[in-house]
Amino acid sequence: MALTDEGLVPIPGMASRWVRLASGAKAHYMTSGDHGPAVVLLHGGLPGSSGTAGWRFMAPFLGENGFRVYCPDQPGFGHADTSPEHLPNGVHSHVDFLQEFTTALCLDEFHLAGNSMGCMNTVNYVVAHPERVLSFALIAGGIGDQLAPEKKPEGKKDLRRYDGTRDGMRAMMTAIIHRGEAISDDLIEMRFQAAERQKEAHARYWPSLRQYMGDHPWESESLAARMSTKGRIDRIDIPGVYLYGQDDVLNPVEWGYEQEDVLPNVQFFYPPDCGHQGQTDRPDLFNPLFLEFFRDGRVSRQTADAAGISKRRAELAAVVEQA
Repeated sequence: MALTDEGLVPIPGMASRWVRLASGAKAHYMTSGDHGPAVVLLHGGLPGSSGTAGWRFMAPFLGENGFRVYCPDQPGFGHADTSPEHLPNGVHSHVDFLQEFTTALCLDEFHLAGNSMGCMNTVNYVVAHPERVLSFALIAGGIGDQLAPEKKPEGKKDLRRYDGTRDGMRAMMTAIIHRGEAISDDLIEMRFQAAERQKEAHARYWPSLRQYMGDHPWESESLAARMSTKGRIDRIDIPGVYLYGQDDVLNPVEWGYEQEDVLPNVQFFYPPDCGHQGQTDRPDLFNPLFLEFFRDGRVSRQTADAAGISKRRAELAAVVEQA
């Protein structure tokens, strides 16, 4: 199977779209479904990431089951605008982008989810614009300064040292995706081309991400205050779930345990045989859980048990069906 003329892996049930934002930036996104509530899915932040790469197994499923699904290429990734004036200035750029993007598409309220960097951006957006988020789902990422950075365990592999080659892209994908058959030659080519296209933007964005993760001090007190989640995300009463793969090598599962301890209003799951990009590894678990949660506001007992519902604390009865 060859890539499309836009350099995308063709995915049945997903369509490529573009929209002009109020800032003048040209935004690319993938969409699925033509009716029902809106769901916005945010991809991760390793080189070559995109809405297509991150959500090709979930978006069509939700689209077929009564949702309008939007998977934007966030600034610095995929087909995001590479004009100098639209390159990301930092983590806050992604919050501003998502506000612009959803406003341009007239999405006043929507369900929101993200994996890895997309998890972090979901948390930041929920804190900044809670009035627009119906519910949210997180996958294997960060939650800002709600947790001290020294609590984060070291990953087993330094996956950030992508060497700029197709072989390097395959090695990186093999590490974060537990299910080898999901890594096709077309996926590698699409991600390689995206990484080449976004070299400058990615390099510009990465230092701010390190600041957000606590590795470096913020460049200004005002930005630090804006991006702080401490005492905010833990008090949000918007329904939320969090899925953290047991076999994650980038962010070990112990990081999920630390986050669970400071997010009392979010229901955690620890799916088995699942790496960092859980929605790609276990669509059989993630797809029905997201569907039930977004559609019903509650996860069935069978789905919750299969997805490895946390036994570390009492379940949230409002989110999970009780036996």
